[in-house]
Amino acid sequence: MTEQRLFFLINQSQRKLLHYVDSETEHRVGISSVQAAALLAINGIQGSLLKEMGEALKLNNSAITGLTNRMEANELIEKKPCSTDGRATRVFITDKGNKILKNVGPMLQELNTKLTESFSEKEVGTIIRFLNHVIDIS
Repeated sequence: MTEQRLFFLINQSQRKLLHYVDSETEHRVGISSVQAAALLAINGIQGSLLKEMGEALKLNNSAITGLTNRMEANELIEKKPCSTDGRATRVFITDKGNKILKNVGPMLQELNTKLTESFSEKEVGTIIRFLNHVIDIS
């Protein structure tokens, strides 16, 4: 019989999906999936504040600090003090980060296609609606 427990299925699918995506991003572009997401977020707002980056990634201050410190050590980003607020820091993608970022979009599109390949457009719409509903009610 097929598993019917939604909480169990969501938890298991999230864990497996994150492990799979992390494995793929590490193998294909040499960074973690969180770092790839961070590059995508920064790319949308080059020179964004750490706070904005944290909001975009849904990470708290300490997690963002650790993430950006690792990314800076790996020369993916550069952090600079904000010119208008001495307490704030802005984040910029380096040339190395941009080279990696060029491969992230196509890779994510391929993974997204793989996730939805056996579903109709209508079924994918229902899945998207369900997942957004889960996010909205929690």
